[in-house]
Amino acid sequence: MLTRLYNLFSSVKLAVVLLALGLILVFWGTLAQVKLGVFQVQHEFFQSLFIFWQPTGSGLRIPIFPGGYLVGGLLLINLFTAHLRYYKPGARKIGIAMIHLGVVLLLLGQFTTDMLSTESYMNIREGDAANYSESNSRWELAVIDSSDAKEDKVVAIPTSLLAKGGELTHPDMPFKLRSKTFYLNSALSTNAESGFELVRAENPFDMQLWWRSQSKETRMDFRDIPSVLVEISAPQGESKTILISGHFVRPQTLSVGGRGYQLVLRPERYYKQFSLQLIDFRFDRYAGTETPKNFSSRVRLTRPEKGEDREITIRMNEPLRYGGETFYQASYDKATEQATILQVVDNPGWLTPYLGCGLVAVGMIWQFLSHLIKFAAKRKTA
Repeated sequence: MLTRLYNLFSSVKLAVVLLALGLILVFWGTLAQVKLGVFQVQHEFFQSLFIFWQPTGSGLRIPIFPGGYLVGGLLLINLFTAHLRYYKPGARKIGIAMIHLGVVLLLLGQFTTDMLSTESYMNIREGDAANYSESNSRWELAVIDSSDAKEDKVVAIPTSLLAKGGELTHPDMPFKLRSKTFYLNSALSTNAESGFELVRAENPFDMQLWWRSQSKETRMDFRDIPSVLVEISAPQGESKTILISGHFVRPQTLSVGGRGYQLVLRPERYYKQFSLQLIDFRFDRYAGTETPKNFSSRVRLTRPEKGEDREITIRMNEPLRYGGETFYQASYDKATEQATILQVVDNPGWLTPYLGCGLVAVGMIWQFLSHLIKFAAKRKTA
């Protein structure tokens, strides 16, 4: 049985089948983006073991096609076992080993990117500076102690804890917080519309609000906006329930023990050890149209503890790489045209695609030249 499994996983036929499945998966996923959106397709097609079909009105999930992780994982096994089975040491086989290693790096690099990389955005107006970026998909409940005039003390609670419910405490919070109802994506209304439920809690507008849960957002230019009902329990035994929502521009405020606090649902923040100040933002348009052609941001990077203070220009094809992160010129504030939006990518495996492609290219050149030299030598002898 072990021999049969070894022969199966090391066979060339399996490699061809897996490559064909990969082609079908990419083609199918590309078409599915029209209806499902990029993020849902990425999650259901490429970052999964199987693609599931769910019949309408049932809770069943039936696997109908292998997903990206399954196809990629089997390809890795096939590459290793085939290499052990067929590889024979020698100068002529070095090229094949390099090609195999390059493909392995490509597969592992993509898996590393899926698991460890993070994407966020910095929105900076001209003249302003920022030392943090914000997630486009992840949120946090920030409890801000604003009683100190010089600095704020912040306790950030991820929405994953709010979704679990239960009581939450922290040494820097002089009260207990309990998540009663949490909606990952929500809709609010000032009218009693069909499907909406009256919110029986305080809100920063002191008016009646209705809310409901929404399905997860998958469209490219949209995102989930969460809302949560939390119960605040003070040490004196006082308690009240408040509504906190990502729809609110104004935070909820409360006073406990003579100190003022603000509670706000905001995109998760990633703080940096440096700051970027936008000096000038520019973009060109295509002639005769309003379509942007080129973006560029002139920024000032300051990091006092290292004595860094310099100006850098970030363009569409010239990102800034600093501190293990890459800052791309992504977009701009279309209302004022005086603010830039930088995409910040932290990807520990960013070098693996370059190394993988380089190894495949060198391996193919090695194989080609080794056969060419041998052929030329035989022809010369003849």
